[in-house]
Amino acid sequence: MIAHADCGIVVSSKARRTKLRFLSLPAYWLIALAANAAAAGGVLADTDFIATPETRALGLPFSDAVRIDDLVVLSGQLGVDPATFKLVDGGIEAETRQIFANMERILAGSGAALDDIVKCTVMIADIGEWPLFNALYVTYFPGNKPARSAFGANGLALGARVELECWAVLDTATESE
Repeated sequence: MIAHADCGIVVSSKARRTKLRFLSLPAYWLIALAANAAAAGGVLADTDFIATPETRALGLPFSDAVRIDDLVVLSGQLGVDPATFKLVDGGIEAETRQIFANMERILAGSGAALDDIVKCTVMIADIGEWPLFNALYVTYFPGNKPARSAFGANGLALGARVELECWAVLDTATESE
């Protein structure tokens, strides 16, 4: 287990020494390979399960992110205050801002940043609010835009207006220098 003193995030590692590159594989193959290896007790890649102090304190049943080699997969993010896990007031715009603040904090604990994000999936409770969400979303990605999927979703957790799940890829060339 590794503690990041600057942000209080704890990373629990399953030490794995096999370093494989999966970035050329579709995501579903990566997930299938990881699931098969885990079920067989095998070693597939360096894997860290990342949880913020708030997630641990609230006893939430998930990791905030999982780092597999150079890939960081964030859990779906809601616009919640991390200390209370209550949705922020102000509708989809306030929730979207809070989602990005939460993601920035989790990514920092993983050694990543928003500009490392390569894929996002957007779940939105009312597709009529798409323009409001999209106007804010693009401000967080002023350069290259991640690949993105989106769909309308009935019944998001906690009555949220939007949920965002993202994947980031770390630049290991600069990490190892």
